[in-house]
Amino acid sequence: MSSVTLKNIRKTYDNNKTVINNVNLEIKDKEFVVLVGASGCGKSTLLRMIAGLEDISGGEIYIGDKKVNNIPPKDRDIAFVFQSYALYPHMTVRENIAFGLKMRKVDKKIIEQKVQEAAEILNLGEYLDRKPKQLSGGQRQRVALGRAIVRNPKVFLMDEPLSNLDAKLRVQMRSEIKKLHEKLQTTFIYVTHDQTEALTMGDRIVVLNNGDIQQVDTPYEIYNNPKNMFVAGFVGSPQMNFIDGKDIGLDENIIYGVRPEKMNSQNGDIKRVADVEISEMLGSETIVYFNIGASKCSAKFESDIKPSKTIEISINFSDMYKFDKETGNRIY
Repeated sequence: MSSVTLKNIRKTYDNNKTVINNVNLEIKDKEFVVLVGASGCGKSTLLRMIAGLEDISGGEIYIGDKKVNNIPPKDRDIAFVFQSYALYPHMTVRENIAFGLKMRKVDKKIIEQKVQEAAEILNLGEYLDRKPKQLSGGQRQRVALGRAIVRNPKVFLMDEPLSNLDAKLRVQMRSEIKKLHEKLQTTFIYVTHDQTEALTMGDRIVVLNNGDIQQVDTPYEIYNNPKNMFVAGFVGSPQMNFIDGKDIGLDENIIYGVRPEKMNSQNGDIKRVADVEISEMLGSETIVYFNIGASKCSAKFESDIKPSKTIEISINFSDMYKFDKETGNRIY
């Protein structure tokens, strides 16, 4: 069993600053869970606490049925993949992948077998005798993954492993990491600030804000059924529009949320005319920015629309989310 259970986990630093607030989370065996949130929300701290790299101030952490609060990182049967790759520049790819096993005095034949297996999975066979400086960013990240694979851990922990790659490589590596998860059939916990990565990679997403879990759910539910304004605004690009009820002649105590792609419905229930302030041409679609009353909004259109042009916005009631103006919580 490689489930991970967090019970009432807290983290408070010496200056009494709390960064993790009583977090409870159950990650299932073989699940791919993504922790997502803005910088400073506590996601990397939470990952490091699971790894044993950060002390916990309260609560209990279980890997499988084993409580690991006081167990050092090397004995938790986890593998950590860092943002910076953390490769040894003077070692070859082969030596980098084998390093952890060599330190554990694993038999040389077993080390070579495991290195070859990892290289085959990650398409690194032709690079085994190269040094890291001779590799691309994507290849270096695959070496870091290979070093984790050979340990055959119960849990993989990944802290923003793709943030140093360019956009094209990030898309490619997202796919490769998902395939890796399917091949290895073990538990992955993945940290990112990129909501696109979260939506495309995770079986479930954990949305964090200021040390609190806002919502835990599948990508579909997170996007289509957000529990509050923070989740609704964080997931989606451009973010959901939040329109004050008074700006569209509805309940003044409610904020109405509408996705940009739902702002140009045919024969909508609410219609407004607006002046385009900014437009962004993105190939097959254009994103336009405008105001409805005092509410700043955006919409997606298939045609090219220039700034200063007047557009008609049309919204169906069925495409609107209702949020309490004071609490930000969803009203169902």
